[in-house]
Amino acid sequence: MEIAMHQVPRFRRGFRFQWEPAQESYVLLYPEGMVKLNGSAGAILKEVDGQCSVADIVARLEQQFPDAGPLGKDVSEFLQDAGQQHWIELS
Repeated sequence: MEIAMHQVPRFRRGFRFQWEPAQESYVLLYPEGMVKLNGSAGAILKEVDGQCSVADIVARLEQQFPDAGPLGKDVSEFLQDAGQQHWIELS
């Protein structure tokens, strides 16, 4: 499944993204458990609000991390993986 820049990601029902002080990282909580996210995954998912398109998320991240260079490919690939893991859905 190829992700288009105009698509809008949102967390699937039952999934909750939050900062977990005990883990010192962002986590994704769901009924069956929890996923501890690395820094990059946390930064991307922090921008998922069900309103911003993939292009909006890429632009925000490129603004936050100007030294990282173009992020479109990395963000799209991560969101594609997140969709395959059933963490998010796209509209």
